[in-house]
Amino acid sequence: MGILDGNPKDEPMHYGEVFSVWEASKTAKGTVSCYQAYLNHAGDKELKKILEDLIDQAKLEIKECDALLTDNGIAPAPVLPERPDAKLEDIPIGARFMDQEIAAKIAVETAAGLVAASSIIGQCIREDIGALFAKYHATKMALGLRILRLSKEKGWLIPPPLQIKRPVEE
Repeated sequence: MGILDGNPKDEPMHYGEVFSVWEASKTAKGTVSCYQAYLNHAGDKELKKILEDLIDQAKLEIKECDALLTDNGIAPAPVLPERPDAKLEDIPIGARFMDQEIAAKIAVETAAGLVAASSIIGQCIREDIGALFAKYHATKMALGLRILRLSKEKGWLIPPPLQIKRPVEE
């Protein structure tokens, strides 16, 4: 039996997997910190719920990725301190992020997370790590769809130029 036979959890991680899992954990830690700040700025209740769900997902990714790293003898990146709650009214108007700005930013970051998860899935030789990031990918797709729907419903979405069908001239 070879080193890559049997239970995937008993297989060594290759350097790409190590870096990708470490970077995913570090990115998720930054996401928690940033989105906690966005929560202080957000006024829309539905947007706040999506932010809370994104934070919960990032915390899950931190927990699972850090456990994977630790189990393989790799020290994870440090956790950032929790942000204190602030009242929206206490943030000066010129310093506030508007709801549509927050929605656009989290949409872009969720899309980038989909690309990153896909890339990690593609490089994995350990099936358990690939499956873990496939799970993250599916969750990010669902969250991205919620962000898109909310942005459309609230009129926050600014579409690129749309192709309009024109009648064919004879």
